[in-house]
Amino acid sequence: ETLWDRLIELGAQPAGLGARDTLRLEAGLPLYGHELGLDPEGKEIPVFASPLSRFAVSFHRDKGDFTGRAALQEQFDDYKRILDRDFGDLHRLKQTIHPIALLGKGVARNGDKVFIGNKQVGWITSGTVVPYRKTTGEGLESRATDETGKRAICLGLIDSSIIKGQELDVDVRGKKIKALAVPYHLRSEAPPFAAAVLYGGEELDSEEKAEAPVTEEVQLRVTGLIDKAIENTRWRQEACINLIPSEMTQSPLARLLSIMDPSFRYAEHKKVKAFHDADIFYYQGTGFIDEVERLVSEEMRTYFGCRNIEARVISGQMANTAVFSALMDFLNRGNRKQEPRRIGPVMNNHIIKGGHLSAQPMGALHDFIARDPATERPAVVNFPVLPGNPYRIDVEKAKQLLDEHRPELIILGKSMMIHKEPVAEIRAALDDIGLRALLMYDMAHVLGLVGPHFQQPFAEGADVVTGSTHKTFFGTQRGVIANDFPEDDYRYPFWEAVETRTFPGSVSNHHLGTLLGLLMAAYEMNHFKDDYQKKVVENAKAFALSLVDVGLQVAGDPSLSYTETHQVLVNVGYAKGIEAAQQLEKNNIIVNFQATPIEEGFTASGALRLGVSEMTRFGFGKEEFKKLASLIRDVVLDGKDVRDEVVALRKDYQDLGFCFTDDELASRIEALHGLI
Repeated sequence: ETLWDRLIELGAQPAGLGARDTLRLEAGLPLYGHELGLDPEGKEIPVFASPLSRFAVSFHRDKGDFTGRAALQEQFDDYKRILDRDFGDLHRLKQTIHPIALLGKGVARNGDKVFIGNKQVGWITSGTVVPYRKTTGEGLESRATDETGKRAICLGLIDSSIIKGQELDVDVRGKKIKALAVPYHLRSEAPPFAAAVLYGGEELDSEEKAEAPVTEEVQLRVTGLIDKAIENTRWRQEACINLIPSEMTQSPLARLLSIMDPSFRYAEHKKVKAFHDADIFYYQGTGFIDEVERLVSEEMRTYFGCRNIEARVISGQMANTAVFSALMDFLNRGNRKQEPRRIGPVMNNHIIKGGHLSAQPMGALHDFIARDPATERPAVVNFPVLPGNPYRIDVEKAKQLLDEHRPELIILGKSMMIHKEPVAEIRAALDDIGLRALLMYDMAHVLGLVGPHFQQPFAEGADVVTGSTHKTFFGTQRGVIANDFPEDDYRYPFWEAVETRTFPGSVSNHHLGTLLGLLMAAYEMNHFKDDYQKKVVENAKAFALSLVDVGLQVAGDPSLSYTETHQVLVNVGYAKGIEAAQQLEKNNIIVNFQATPIEEGFTASGALRLGVSEMTRFGFGKEEFKKLASLIRDVVLDGKDVRDEVVALRKDYQDLGFCFTDDELASRIEALHGLI
C-alpha cells in the first residue's frame, strides 16, 4: 500500500485490464484464450494463425529437431502459401487472425460470427471500443489535438483467403454490422505519437474519367510550370540562405554543359580483355563522350590520389550498391557453381547515430548482407561511440569488436558527420589482428573536402571510397567510386567486379549530360580546392561558435569548435526539429531537421542539421555566419519574423565563387546559351 500511494504521489495513473486490452488490440497482439488456445468450436488455434508467430518461431539448422518442429513446419509452409495467395492446398492454416474494423455502430465481442454474405467465414476473437486523438493537418504537419473520438476494432479468426479490403459482416447480438478486413489498427513509425488508422466511408469512383483538357487549359499548365520554375529558382538562388549540407549550387558552366548534347544520347561501353581492356562502345557517335569520361577519370584520380575511378554510377547510393555487389562477387570467386554467400559480418555506423541509409540493411546493403545464425538478423555490428559524444567513434572499443566479430566489410562515413572518421586507426587495427577486411569510406557528404584540410582517405589506409558528387563537391548529381589497388594486387579482381557491377550491373544509360557537367566541376574543384576547403572548415567552426554565443545548443566537441566538417548540429528539443525547420523556411533559411541518437526516428527529430559549403561558395565568411546565427536564434527561440533581414543579408551574395568566370569565357557561355 505504501508503494502504491508513493507511485500515485509521483504522478502514476491507475490503468485497468480494459486499458491494457485497448492497447493490445490496437497493436494486434494475441492473448491466450482469445487468439491463442481454442477456437469457439473447441479446436486448437495453430500458432502460425497469428502473424506475429513468424518472429517467435525459428527453423534455423542450429535449433536442431526440437519438439513440435514438424508440426510448426507444416503451419509455416501454409503461411508461405498464404503469402503467395495460394489458398487451394492449405492443411493447417485454413483460418488466420486478421485485424477487423467495424464500419457501423456497435461493439463486437469474442465469439461473434463473421460473414461474407450469408456464408460464415469465422469468428471475432477480441473486440472493444478504443479512444483516439483526432488530428489536424497532413503529413509532417499533422498534429494531435485535444479532441478525442472512439472506434470499434477487433481481431478475428477468419478464412485465410480473405485479404485486406474485403467487406465483411459481423453478427452482433443478432444484428449484422458492416466491417472491413484491414492490415492494422495503429501505426507507430512516426514518433512521438502513435497514429490511429481509420477506415470506412470514403469511396473513390473508379469509373470517373478525367476529361481531356482543352487547348487553353494545356497552355495554362505549360505557362504555370514555367512561371513557378522561375519563381522557385529566384527564391532559392536570390532570396534564401541555403544551409542543407547535402546540397550544392552548380556553377553556370556546369549547369549549361549538363543540358548540351550528349545529354539525350547513349554511350554504353565495356572493357574487353581480348582487345587489351580497350573500351568497346555499343553505339556510334560516342567519340566526344568517350573523351569526357576519360578526362573525368583523370581529374578524379588526381583529386583522390588513386589509380582507379568508376564515374558511371549516377548516385552515391548506386555507388555503394555496386561496391557491395562487387565484394559479394569477389568473395564467391572460388566457386561460381554454388549459391553465392552473402557478406558478413559488416561493421558500420548505426543510422540513428548518423550512419547513411545506403550503408544499412534497410538500404543498399539489403540484398548483400548475411544473416547472423545466432540472432537470425542481418549480420551487422555497429561502431561504438564515445559516452560524451555520440557523433564520434570510440576507437578503442571498436578495435575490440573488430577482433571479436572479424567483419569482412567495414563501412565508415555518415550523413550526420561533424568529425573525421578514424580511417588510419581502423587500418592499423586490421593490420594488428591480421584481418583482411575491405575498408570502405562512404564520403558522400565530405567528398569535396578530400585533402590536407580534412582527410586523405587512401593515404590513411582506405581500400575504396564512394560518394555523391553534389554535396560538398561542386558537381552535378552523380556518384563516384575510387580505389587504389594496382593490377598485380590479389584484390584487383574486386575492382574489375566494381566495373562490371556498374555496367551492365547497375546502369545502362549513365546520364551523359550530367557527366559533362561533372567534368567542369572536377576542373573547378582541382583548381580551387585549397582555398575552398580551408574556408568551409573555418566557416563551420565559426558558425558553430556563433550559434553557441547566441544561446543555442550545438552538438559536438567544444575543444574542436564543435565540428571538423561543413556540418553543424543544433539541438532544439525533443520532437521540435520539424517545427523549427518549418519556421526557418518561412523566414527563407533552408535547413533540414535531424533525429539525434537519443530519439526514436525522424518524426521525433530534436535537432537541425546545418551546412556551410553552399553559402561559402556564395561568399559568406565568418561575419556573415555570425549575423546568420543571430537570425536563426531569433526564429528558433523567440519566434520572430526575420524574413526581411534574411533577404537583405543574401542580397549582397548573389555570385557563385570558386568557378571559372573569366571574361574570355563570356563568348563561349553565350554560345552555349544560344544552343539551347
